[in-house]
Amino acid sequence: MNLFVFLKIAAGYLKRHMKSMAFFFLFALIFAAVFSLYNLPVEAVAYAVLLCSCTGAVLLLLDFFGYYRRHRLLAQLLDRIVLSIEGLPNPADLLEQDYQDLIKKLHQERIKSVSAADSARSDMLDYYTLWAHQIKTPIAAMGLLLQSEENARNTELLLELFKIEQYVEMVLQYLRIESTSSDYVLKHYDLDGIVREAVRKYARLFINKKIILDFSELNCEVLTDEKWLVFVIGQILSNALKYTVSGRISIYMDREENKTLVIEDTGIGIQAEDLPRVFEKGFTGYNGRTDKKSTGIGLYLCKRILTKLSHSIVIESRVGQGTKVKIGLSTVDIGL
Repeated sequence: MNLFVFLKIAAGYLKRHMKSMAFFFLFALIFAAVFSLYNLPVEAVAYAVLLCSCTGAVLLLLDFFGYYRRHRLLAQLLDRIVLSIEGLPNPADLLEQDYQDLIKKLHQERIKSVSAADSARSDMLDYYTLWAHQIKTPIAAMGLLLQSEENARNTELLLELFKIEQYVEMVLQYLRIESTSSDYVLKHYDLDGIVREAVRKYARLFINKKIILDFSELNCEVLTDEKWLVFVIGQILSNALKYTVSGRISIYMDREENKTLVIEDTGIGIQAEDLPRVFEKGFTGYNGRTDKKSTGIGLYLCKRILTKLSHSIVIESRVGQGTKVKIGLSTVDIGL
């Protein structure tokens, strides 16, 4: 403990006993005044005051060390008081007992509130998970009905239906990642297969927007979770397609960095001031405010998922020139 903290504790102790010390000096002055009025020797009073002062100083010092130990104990309790109030020192007087009773009452109410909030959150997650799964059935049925007759109108409707399906998938992934029991299955996978699966989902959008896909063979094996990584790559492709009016989207490995997958587009790019915040939950930035349809959830989920998989993600972008997303797939430490 440094000197400043010790002096702060000493100042607090003196402030706590200021009245007692003031009373002691007041009584000493009264005795001195009475002895002076009766022309009695003041030396006797001074000697008694000196003896009382020395004895009081020793007792005060001993009491201070007790106060100091009590303070240290309470300071240590700060780290675990959120979980349990066990270990509170025995109350020294009735006032401390009252304070401890208040703390116990507040702790009990907090436990009840946390329990109620957890129960409500669990019910909400169960409901939305059930809804997300059930809504897939009518979406699939609508897709089959629209595919049964091919025309320009049905093609447009299929594209809109695909967007709905992707939003539902995002809801499911959001619920899963917020759950404490996310189903991660880590294996060695061929990266080409994972990327092809993600690209296949967006093939219709590539064709509709006439965006060129430049995909080079990756020839890379990674330790990851296939389902989650497909979702991440899909989200990045979705963003690239959304903000690329014409041109190409390139997928390749960065040979200068170990196991780094790059997804690069020739879209509108991201404002420099928005780049540091693109992974924040709900942040849409300038492009999102212009598009009016951005949720600010996609990249947030990507960052959360990749962090859980011990992967990394970096975004480089220039307005009017495009965006480059780098996914580092060198798994070092699996912190699931």
